[in-house]
Amino acid sequence: MLTIGKAAAQANVTPDTLRYYQREGLIEPADRSSAGYRLYDREQMRRLTFIRQAQECGFTLADIRALLAVRVQPAACCGDVRRVAIEKKLQIEGKIRTMKAMSRALDGLIADCASEASPVGDCPILATLGKTAAAT
Repeated sequence: MLTIGKAAAQANVTPDTLRYYQREGLIEPADRSSAGYRLYDREQMRRLTFIRQAQECGFTLADIRALLAVRVQPAACCGDVRRVAIEKKLQIEGKIRTMKAMSRALDGLIADCASEASPVGDCPILATLGKTAAAT
């Protein structure tokens, strides 16, 4: 059994993060020591690893909570989890498209501002960002 500090260090999170996961209902300590310290065993460490790896794949804590719930449903199947993963991938791809569009817009602004010595009042970036949409 590991104390919260050792469990957190092994999982590469802070003890506060582990406490947060506990408050969010994602993980519970296996036991408490006689002094009241939280103790974590292999199963909790596997669950913590699951949480961290799911986060690295872009899953939110709400998504992870849902995945953990599916994991214990007797009628659930791999297809249920696959659908969640596909939906997350589509969300991420949408964000990537949005960020690429933002990057292209910034490229245009940067290209328009070729003179670094110009006074800020003549800055084309600020001028473009300050334009209002024409009334229709």
